[in-house]
Amino acid sequence: MATTLPLYAGADPVVIIGSVAYDTIETPYAHGERILGGSASYAALAASYYAPVRIVGVVGNDFAAKDEERLRARGIDLDGLQHDASGPTFYWVGKYHENFNRRDTLELHLNVFERFRPELPSNYRSTPFVLLGNIHPDLQAHVLDQLVAKDVFVLADTIDFWIKTSGESLHKLIRRVDLFVINDSESELLTGEKNVFLAGRKLLADGPKSLIIKKGEHGALLFHQDGIFALPAFPVTELRDPTGAGDSFAGALLGYLASQHRSDFATLKKAMLYATVTASLTVEAFSCDRLESAGPVEIQRRHDELHRMISL
Repeated sequence: MATTLPLYAGADPVVIIGSVAYDTIETPYAHGERILGGSASYAALAASYYAPVRIVGVVGNDFAAKDEERLRARGIDLDGLQHDASGPTFYWVGKYHENFNRRDTLELHLNVFERFRPELPSNYRSTPFVLLGNIHPDLQAHVLDQLVAKDVFVLADTIDFWIKTSGESLHKLIRRVDLFVINDSESELLTGEKNVFLAGRKLLADGPKSLIIKKGEHGALLFHQDGIFALPAFPVTELRDPTGAGDSFAGALLGYLASQHRSDFATLKKAMLYATVTASLTVEAFSCDRLESAGPVEIQRRHDELHRMISL
């Protein structure tokens, strides 16, 4: 039986810290020029289907008003979005190869993001659900130091670059978070274990309170003190651009938790279903286009379809 997508009704707010960027992307099928991207953009738009969202990031002197309006149109609070007129917005150029199994970074210009130091507005500091996007782990820790909520739930993401260059800081950071979300190659980098179950158990024993390891088209695994949960990916047949799927997954997951005011094992499992189907929208178009246009009815339809797939 279909359930109702948990929109704002009584949901706790979430705050999302990360990058707001412009991307130029080439895929085997099409090309996108200077499109809205960045971890915070994807995560915030995904979370906005479930809870009120507050964003913390930085944009430069080239950030278009129409792109800011795209975020506002989803009810996203931009009081924490810094405007740095000294230079352009973070810019990335990437190319995906056949079957999207490999991606090359052709250009990377941090621009104003290189000087970004996240400062939370006073009304953000008591937010009960926080997503730390994949910025430097010392900056993630700086955000944690600003929080004043007593029972805040913190989800942290990272990338292989920080694992390779800032491993000690990252290990300190993940011991302070409630949920750490990475992919399978990153889990191997962190632990030296090729087997994701061994990597997950090792990380959980030495790090966060819970852990999700993403396996791309093969789904995701949740490691928790109450058990392990495995979830397949939603079957996508119109793959166009996988950029931002992981950020959308994290944003939707945190938004669902905020809508339920809970973060126990059972609720995390339900959150993973919503996160998986929300992220499946992202890959069907460039930028945030499909994520914005799909709407709650389509998200709920995909949730119900995935739920049927995994039910005995």
